[in-house]
Amino acid sequence: MFRAAVLACLCASPALQASAQAPASTASAADPAFARCLSTLRQDAAGKGVGAASFDRFTAGLVPDRSVLALLDAQPEFTTPIWDYLAGLVDDERVADGRARLAEHAELLARIEARYGVDPATVVAVWGVESDYGRIFGKRPLLVSLATLSCEGRRQPFFRGEFITTLRLLQAGDIQAEGLTGSWAGAFGHTQFMPSTYERIAVDFDGDGRRDLVGNIPDALASTANYLKQSGWRSGQPWGFEVRVPQGFDASLAGRTSRRPLSEWAARGVRRFDGSPLVANGVAADTRSALLLPAGPRGPAFVVFRNYDAIYSYNAAESYALAIAFLAERLRGGNVPQAAWPTDDPGLSRALRRELQTLLLARGHDIGEVDGMIGTNTRRAIQAEQQRLGLQPADGRAGVRILEALRR
Repeated sequence: MFRAAVLACLCASPALQASAQAPASTASAADPAFARCLSTLRQDAAGKGVGAASFDRFTAGLVPDRSVLALLDAQPEFTTPIWDYLAGLVDDERVADGRARLAEHAELLARIEARYGVDPATVVAVWGVESDYGRIFGKRPLLVSLATLSCEGRRQPFFRGEFITTLRLLQAGDIQAEGLTGSWAGAFGHTQFMPSTYERIAVDFDGDGRRDLVGNIPDALASTANYLKQSGWRSGQPWGFEVRVPQGFDASLAGRTSRRPLSEWAARGVRRFDGSPLVANGVAADTRSALLLPAGPRGPAFVVFRNYDAIYSYNAAESYALAIAFLAERLRGGNVPQAAWPTDDPGLSRALRRELQTLLLARGHDIGEVDGMIGTNTRRAIQAEQQRLGLQPADGRAGVRILEALRR
């Protein structure tokens, strides 16, 4: 599932949002190619359970938002250094908020665990990473984004399926068209399901007759647990743990799909981070496992099991899966990673990013709101200050080095 919305630019311009409400005739006249595409989609949707009246009602006035096309190849899970990505997602604020949610929804989460076998910390970690516990759903009109991606750019067949599925969900009454927003790629709700995942996995946990993952926390969290269960989650087993690898370890053996019995990693000199044996605490020697070196042999190392794969399936990016696993571990009172990332310029938490933005504003840079989100204007301002201060590389990256320089 696409999850770039949490860290990428989420907001459609007011003009684009207004244009989504324009009369159909206006939209067709302004963009005949898009109108022809919608006509084709109307025919496809008719064969997949969407009535003509429903299609016309939900697509009236749609005009494309071509800004989403540039984001197809810009997902932060793949373009951001892992220490930056994790610093913003697994910070003290998100941990404190997550612990508060664990306490607030303890009874609900216990019932979800009893039904689906997924522990509360993991469910809440997904919630925290996906939408900051319901604070950030994404601001792009969902149908506009999906219609655009259905008609232009690569992966059109995939997005056409998601667009038509959204129309089916609207027609069934699970979700409401008014104010329906999400990520540029179509993920939406508390835990950012893609429409096809919503249709396949969502559950009506509170029994009100609707599967509502936008306005209903019980449905959203239970559906997340159901997703993980359907992806192979094994109750009572860990996602993995941090380890140490011996000097000279063959890094080519690492990788999520390079599965070996835990005993084989032990025979190669891999130990838990505290120095204790790998095969301990109820984990059997023949347990299939993989070794991860997400920043290479000089960075933190982890042995991971089947539950890590279930998390990974939510959004197929190693940095994303580690963010969920790390946040869940911290919500349980753990501390990962303990080893340092191989950089002399670590990433910044959201609190430190806001401090950096405040310092940039004080120096006259027009970066907009102080929100802890490092967008284009903030990066340009950082680059200008790096050049002024003689810091290399002047790449616009928000790290400890530029923050400390501006503090001085």
